[in-house]
Amino acid sequence: MKIVLVLAAALLVSTVYAQDDPEYFDVVLPDGAQKCVLPASPDKIPDEASLDDLKVAKAQIGEFQASMMEFRGCLEAADGDPDNTPGNKQAIVNSYNYSVEMEERVANRFNEAVRDYKARQAAAKG
Repeated sequence: MKIVLVLAAALLVSTVYAQDDPEYFDVVLPDGAQKCVLPASPDKIPDEASLDDLKVAKAQIGEFQASMMEFRGCLEAADGDPDNTPGNKQAIVNSYNYSVEMEERVANRFNEAVRDYKARQAAAKG
């Protein structure tokens, strides 16, 4: 019983000292998350995109979204490391959130291009 108490006390003391270490809270991606590859944004959609341009863009966005799912899965796996500090966890959350924002910007660009295409088609019929 004494050994268990001594080990528990030693663990508690080491945890307290680790939390006093400023590096414990540094927002740095842990090694596992540094291996995750953030995909590049798809090619720019041309101004006044044609239907064929939109089809190409849609396919590229589909590939981009699949790569984003892999990236986020990698981050989630890295987040499971019990050695992660609060700073490591925050860096993972920041990377995850950035990827979501990036994907939203890409989707918004595509939706804008589709709306522009439809407006041009309607005006041509008009």
